[in-house]
Amino acid sequence: MRYVFIINPTAGKGKGPESLPPMIKKAFEKREEDYKIIITENAGDAEVAAKNEAMLGDEVCIFACGGEGTCFEAVNGIVGLDNVTLGVLPCGSANDFLKFFGGKDEFLNLDNQLEGSDIYLDLIKANDFYSINQCSVGMDAMVADDMKLFKKLPLVSGPMAYNMAVVKTFLRKLGISIRIKIDDKYLGLKRCLFAVCANGPVYGGGYISAPEADPRDGKLEFLLVDRISRFRVPSFLKVYSSGMQHKKKYVTMGKCETMEIEADKPISVNLDGEIFHSKTVRFEIVKKAIKFRLPCTLAQREPEFIGAKNK
Repeated sequence: MRYVFIINPTAGKGKGPESLPPMIKKAFEKREEDYKIIITENAGDAEVAAKNEAMLGDEVCIFACGGEGTCFEAVNGIVGLDNVTLGVLPCGSANDFLKFFGGKDEFLNLDNQLEGSDIYLDLIKANDFYSINQCSVGMDAMVADDMKLFKKLPLVSGPMAYNMAVVKTFLRKLGISIRIKIDDKYLGLKRCLFAVCANGPVYGGGYISAPEADPRDGKLEFLLVDRISRFRVPSFLKVYSSGMQHKKKYVTMGKCETMEIEADKPISVNLDGEIFHSKTVRFEIVKKAIKFRLPCTLAQREPEFIGAKNK
C-alpha cells in the first residue's frame, strides 16, 4: 500500500504539524512502502490533493493531518473510491470525531497507525457534501461559523473558541423557523434553537450532542432543541456538554436515516465545522461509505470496533 500525508500547516495554530515531516520520514526508514508528503497552502487544497492521489487507482491510505477542516476536505476528495483508506493524524484543536474511539492518543502514534486495521464507516451526505461527524443548523451553525474566527486568535484553544462563539451568538436573536421532515414523518414548521444530525457523538470541542451516535450502525442520531429563552440557554449548555439533554422536555432525540430542512431564507449549515448557506438541506446516511484506518493497539484492545458491523 502507498501512503500519502496531507498536512495543514496551520492546524492547531501550527504547533503540531511542524513535527510531522521528520516523524513520517523516520517511520518509513525501515518500511518498504512508498510515501508522499503534501503541504497545503489554501482552503480546498486537501480535497484536491486527496482526489488526485486517489484517482491514480492503486491502493492508497491518505492521512488527513490537521483538524476537522482537513478531514472534511479529505473525505470529500475520496468518497466513492474503493481503493482509498482515510487515516487521521490529529493536529487540530479538537478532532472531535476521534472521541468516538476514545480520543487522539492512539492516533498520534504513526507506527501504531501503519500497522492498523481498516474498517468501514458511514458518512452523512448533506446536499452535495459529505460529513464524517456531525451536521447542524440554527444556533450551533452560527457558533461554528464564529468559532472559525476565534480559533485564529493567539492562545485560544478549540473549546475556548467554541465558548466564545456561544457568547457572541447568545447576544443575537435566538432560534430559527424551519420546516422539518425526519424519514417519512413531516413535523411541520418548528421554531428551533438548533437541530443536529450526527454520525459521531461529540462536537464543538467536547459537547456530547449525540451520545448514542455510532458511525458503523447505518443510522444517524438527531437532536431537535425547541426555542427557549436566552436566560435558560446557559443552564441547557451545561447539561448539553455532559450528554444529558434528553432529560429536557424541549429536547427531542432519536435515530433516523434522513432529515430534511427547509427555511424561507438561507440559513447557516454546519458540516464538521465547515459552513455553507442554503434554504434547503437534506441530511442522509450513506452506509459503509468510507474505509478508515484504525490504530492497531486500539483494534486489539477494543475488538468490537472491527466487529460484525463493519463486515
